Amino acid sequence: MSFGNWKPTVVVQGILWILYGLLLQPEPGTATLPLLMDSVIQALAELEQKAPATEAGHSVAAWLLSAQGSGTHSPLHHFLLEGKRLNITELDPPSLSPELQGLMGEVVRHSMQDGKEYGVVLAPDGSTVAVEPLLAGLWAGLQGHRIVNLSLESTATPPDAGVTFPDLGDTSPALSNASPDVTSADVGAVSPNVSTKALDVRATSPEVRPGSPDVQASSPDTKAKLPTAVDSLLVVTLARDLGLNFLQGPQTWNHSGLGAEGCWDQLSVPRTFTLLDPEASPLTTAFLNGALDGVLLGDYLSRTPEPRPALSHLLSQYYGAGVAGDPGFRSNFRRHNGAALTSAPTLTQQVWGALILLQRLEPAHPHLQGMSQEELAHVATHATKEFTEAFLGCPAIHPRCRWGAAPYQGLPTPLKLPLGFLYVHHTYLPAPPCTSFERCAADMRSMQRFHQQTRGWADIGYSFVVGSDGYVYEGRGWHWVGAHTLGHNSRGFGVAFIGNYTGVLPSEAALRAVRDELPRCAIGAGLLRPDYALLGHRQLVRTECPGDLLFNLLRTWPRFDKNVKPRTARRASSISKRRPPPTILLSTDLQ
Repeated sequence: MSFGNWKPTVVVQGILWILYGLLLQPEPGTATLPLLMDSVIQALAELEQKAPATEAGHSVAAWLLSAQGSGTHSPLHHFLLEGKRLNITELDPPSLSPELQGLMGEVVRHSMQDGKEYGVVLAPDGSTVAVEPLLAGLWAGLQGHRIVNLSLESTATPPDAGVTFPDLGDTSPALSNASPDVTSADVGAVSPNVSTKALDVRATSPEVRPGSPDVQASSPDTKAKLPTAVDSLLVVTLARDLGLNFLQGPQTWNHSGLGAEGCWDQLSVPRTFTLLDPEASPLTTAFLNGALDGVLLGDYLSRTPEPRPALSHLLSQYYGAGVAGDPGFRSNFRRHNGAALTSAPTLTQQVWGALILLQRLEPAHPHLQGMSQEELAHVATHATKEFTEAFLGCPAIHPRCRWGAAPYQGLPTPLKLPLGFLYVHHTYLPAPPCTSFERCAADMRSMQRFHQQTRGWADIGYSFVVGSDGYVYEGRGWHWVGAHTLGHNSRGFGVAFIGNYTGVLPSEAALRAVRDELPRCAIGAGLLRPDYALLGHRQLVRTECPGDLLFNLLRTWPRFDKNVKPRTARRASSISKRRPPPTILLSTDLQ
């Protein structure tokens, strides 16, 4: 076959299946290379270099699918991701170096065992990412937004019956329209137990939206019809796992452990990732990060005409400065971009539809047997509500171990929650805003050293610190008294922007985190009172903090209390009613 017949998408899909279906999978924890996203990108680049520039990429995918058989993937994944049945030819797939093959063999499967999380890597932005849902999203995106039409024949609920949904609210636009270059799957080859009447896969057109026009649920009195279709991209990355996680019962709806974080053994050469909550839900922060990245990049690929970018190049941009030169389209802002891509009602329909599809593909599934459509609908509703409110609606917070915090000196004093105030600071020094994880983490360590070694404090003074890289950094956190606002440390959380904001403002992402996301998340978790007041540091202590320009902006925020004056605040303090000394404090003199 001549070079002119090369189909880039075919080769890219073959490369993805090599990664997604590696046959030699070492035991967890045996990778010889550090578990870094850069290593995954290196593996992709090596495969792209070795892949023949012909349709052999298709044969590589078929060979691996055949050799893997059913493997550890669910029938749902096979059905949605396999696409057209491929002619299997005798072919030795391009091999990775032994080091990269060992690493990829470990990370292509996500799992949790004995408080450790496997199949995850450390990205350059400091986030931890599960590789399996990321690869699933890339593969689904290369196939286009395939719409799986669900038959309305159901023994549990008549097709014209409605199911009542709690109020979710439509917070963002629906998922982007499907790409016209969409493939379809061979339904008849899925499972001998599945009728082709029950499942119908069709190519979508720009007029078709995977959210289904039947979605009208926005209040408890609204009836939502059975979903008529699901989008393979959302199902294989997020919707299926969201639904299955919440099938165990109502007790998981309020205490799901959704989005648990963890700590790497070391940041320079990470090999072991230990969860901070050993009883965490499988929907950890790392898994949800990978799922969101898969959705966002899959959506991008489905809308990008040929020739599509090499996957190694695409991932380098996404986990770097931004895709196609767009600094807003990168991993740092995955939660914000994910919330903008799909609405809560749309995601609810996708989760519900995924459970219906899974119920038909796996009729003996232990958690789905005997489940009515109304029960599945309520599971989908609560799963979506938890995900959108407790994950998408919260800022991404790097835990102390991620930025290399030194231990607390002494015993911390617990806060009496919920608190009623949010105190806003700027760090003044370091003065330049930090725009990368490496720089922000270094600034955090520098401030902690100054507070502990020069000031003699037990720890960094702030409760949380906000960088200009899209992340919030945990200081003393939600539960321990800080050293940020003299005389008021036990009454409110101290949140500082890294930088000097006397004459400039923080980034919009940083402002959004403090104005909207952090307090909303804290209120939902019972850490901050719903009637909290927001105050600038200078309203309580004689200081220039948080800078003139930033303080003037704070005055326009809805929760800013312009009536609070130093005398009033000191009189309300149970710690000190004395007049402060007539000195101007730098922002480093917090206590």
